[in-house]
Amino acid sequence: MFTWMFGCGAVAQLVLSGGSHGMFLTVNFAFGFAATLGILVSGQISGGHLNPTVTFALCLLGREPWRKFPVFFLFQTIGAFLGAGIIFGMYFDALWDYGQGTLIVVGENATAGIFATYPSKHLTLVNGFFDQIIGTAALIVCILAIVDPYNNPIPRGLEAFTVGFVVLVIGLSMGFNSGYAVNPARDLGPRIFTALAGWGGEVFTAKAYWFFVPIFAPFIGAVLGVMVYQLMVGYHVEGEAREKKEEEEKEEQDERLKLSSLTTKDSA
Repeated sequence: MFTWMFGCGAVAQLVLSGGSHGMFLTVNFAFGFAATLGILVSGQISGGHLNPTVTFALCLLGREPWRKFPVFFLFQTIGAFLGAGIIFGMYFDALWDYGQGTLIVVGENATAGIFATYPSKHLTLVNGFFDQIIGTAALIVCILAIVDPYNNPIPRGLEAFTVGFVVLVIGLSMGFNSGYAVNPARDLGPRIFTALAGWGGEVFTAKAYWFFVPIFAPFIGAVLGVMVYQLMVGYHVEGEAREKKEEEEKEEQDERLKLSSLTTKDSA
């Protein structure tokens, strides 16, 4: 919840102030640091899963049971919904002032984009799918590298900061097309909230039913990210770890045999 509250809050300040209280850079920093704080707050309870595509990727790898996926997805979406609600209440007067008494989805003085993502005017649905697939795949590759026990270990306590840095980098490099949702819960929860709060059903039909893209494309990106990481890194470091473990077990077994041999000679 706090992650999306901080992120949507940064967008709200940028949009509603006409750029006087924020810029593209500050929004990206807000989402990056918000991801860090979200993981720090919830890490001991749920592992800090803020994104259903991360849970999905870990389930594909067998590191999390599949029964967790729908539960995590539900509560991740609820958290994003509540975060959007807090920002709506905080900037209620500013929203009405900016929209001149109207809550607009797209076009001049639109405010729905504060909460959920919408494509830039140049973006097609096909390009949007590609955008979300690549962004999510990049996120998953980096997160798998961070949490992989066989890879170069991240110093204990810095995992959350590293993930936040990844979110920041993706935002700075891939945020122009549609705001880099790369997270179905981050987009769906606030979108449902805006539909209920006064923007109406247009939040689902706008831009040729754009809302399908940030919900479904990230899961394809997650599969691609898992495949890329496992083929390029995962299988190799796991293989090296297995070989090292086998060597250690063999050395331990040889040592036991030597000790057993020495004990037998002493007894004789």
